[in-house]
Order: sequence, then C-alpha cells, then structure tokens
Amino acid sequence: MRTLVVAPHPDDEILGCGGTLLRRKAEGGTLGWLIVTGMTAEAGWPIDRIQQRNDEIKTVAGMIGFDEVFNLGLPPAGLDALPLGDLVSSFSEVFKSFAPEEVFVPHHGDVHSDHRVTFDVVAACAKWFRYPSVRRVLAYETVSETEFGLCREDAFHPNYFVDIEPYHERKLEIMGVYRSELGVFPFPRSVRAMRALAEWRGASAGYMAAEAFQLLRERQ
Repeated sequence: MRTLVVAPHPDDEILGCGGTLLRRKAEGGTLGWLIVTGMTAEAGWPIDRIQQRNDEIKTVAGMIGFDEVFNLGLPPAGLDALPLGDLVSSFSEVFKSFAPEEVFVPHHGDVHSDHRVTFDVVAACAKWFRYPSVRRVLAYETVSETEFGLCREDAFHPNYFVDIEPYHERKLEIMGVYRSELGVFPFPRSVRAMRALAEWRGASAGYMAAEAFQLLRERQ
C-alpha cells in the first residue's frame, strides 16, 4: 500500500492519522507526506522559528518512517487567496510522482480555510482517469479544527475506524515534537484530549484506541 497524507500544516498529519500511519508502516507500506504550507522569512517568520519547524519536520519524518516528504511551502492561512488552478497543478505533480493508492485528507467541514481549500484541491487529484493509482480517499479529523465547524450539513460523520492501540502512545510521543502546538487540557490539542478522542473512537468500534475517518471513495 502506498499511502499519502496531505497536511495543510505540519502536525495535522499526526493529529489526524498518526497512529494509522505508524500502523501502515509496520505493515510494510510506503508512506508519503505532502506538507502544503510552511514558515518563510518573506512572510515575516523569524529565522530561528523557521529552523525549529524544519527540525521538527525532519524529526517527525524519521519517527513515522516517511519514505518521501513533499513541502510546497505555501503561505499559512493564505491558501484561499491563491488561484485554485495553480494549487491543483502543484498537488498534481506530487500525486503523479508518488502515485498513492490511499490518500488521507483533512475534512471539508473543518473551520480552518487552509483545510477546506486543501480538501477541494485533493478532490481534483482523485479523479481515477487522471490519477489511476488512487483507490481510496479518507478524510481525517483534526482536533481544534474539525469539531469547531458550525455547519451541521458538513459535519464529520466517521464510517471507517482503524485500530491504533499498539501505536497510540508512540503517536502521542511524536506529537510532542510539535511542543509549541500543544497546550494544557481542556485545550483541544493536549495529550489528555487526544487520548480521550482515541478512546472514544475506539469505543465506537470495539477497540481500546482508534482513529476515525470518513471514507469518501474506494475502488476495488
């Protein structure tokens, strides 16, 4: 299985499907990580913070075991200002190069505009007649984004659960690399909240810990 996770921002990949990625790797899969946005000096980020984020990405890539990392370096919180056609072209190059069979994408109902735009661009890269490698597309939930969407018609309704019990503590350890993104409970991106979500999703499917997804498309 060739699995590609599309992350609008570094940390989305761990929050949404870190345990599943570890499981796919343990099962012998090939993993790709498409990071859409990034910190740049041109956007006003200090050099030391940019270096820290680059170090975090390198560390996380090693801990997960990503085989390929693609970093587009687009402006955070600014994807909705970019031409959609240009975004599709950038994503398309990655999809053609990596040839994923399974794709993880943020949920369309997420409150962050970068997540919604990323979803729309991936949808354009999931057409079987242009990207025949893609056989399964799943939307992941991102704590602090997915649960704050206010449109009930576009709420996250999981229908695909992955048992991550053997990998959950490792997922939390890896999330700790992004120390600036974590907070103290009841902050959503806290270890306690992440553990509670995994246990709740596990209870929904008969596991001790699970990650939940919305299966959007699958071809056998």
